[in-house]
Amino acid sequence: MRLDDRSALEGSAVDLAPKLLGSLITHTTSEGSVTIRLTELEAYVGNGVDPGSHAHRGKTRRNATMFGPPGHLYVYFTYGMHICGNIVCSPDGQPAGVLMRAGEVVDGIELARERRTTSKRDRDLAQGPGRLGVALGLTMDDDGSNLFGESFSIREGPSPASILSGPRTGVSGAGGGASYPWRFWIEGDPTVSSYKRHPKAE
Repeated sequence: MRLDDRSALEGSAVDLAPKLLGSLITHTTSEGSVTIRLTELEAYVGNGVDPGSHAHRGKTRRNATMFGPPGHLYVYFTYGMHICGNIVCSPDGQPAGVLMRAGEVVDGIELARERRTTSKRDRDLAQGPGRLGVALGLTMDDDGSNLFGESFSIREGPSPASILSGPRTGVSGAGGGASYPWRFWIEGDPTVSSYKRHPKAE
């Protein structure tokens, strides 16, 4: 899909997530730049529609970025150890985001290796949302960052040959069940993370 400006992200998260597969996201810091080709994404919406979303019960200090204009980065801390990044989409005031679950480091791989010293193979560097956050150099200070600004950029990449979808991984309750097949990935890509059904998913 074309990513000329933030207006491209004003649509439904569920519709946009598969279209964003193959896109390239770059983060530039004082250490240098890392670019990741997105290979696995999950869609989340709010306002009572999606029980698996952080915005399901309304706006809070934590999820405020999801309620803002599209084209920004919603960053959150989870399980006491992982920093994850979401691409905010839908019109301003309608909370929605696309979780970056996995990707391939296509530029800045040496820097990504320095950040992800526990990865044994390059395909593992951004395999999973927590690993992707580390490889990309995300911190909580990046919450609300402009994806069309100086530190971050997002642009179209090569279109995937085949895209698959299924239940979101690690989500409890109804949001992790078959009624929400809002996880999308590039078929056969080695960087896609393993599916893990939450034990309390319905």
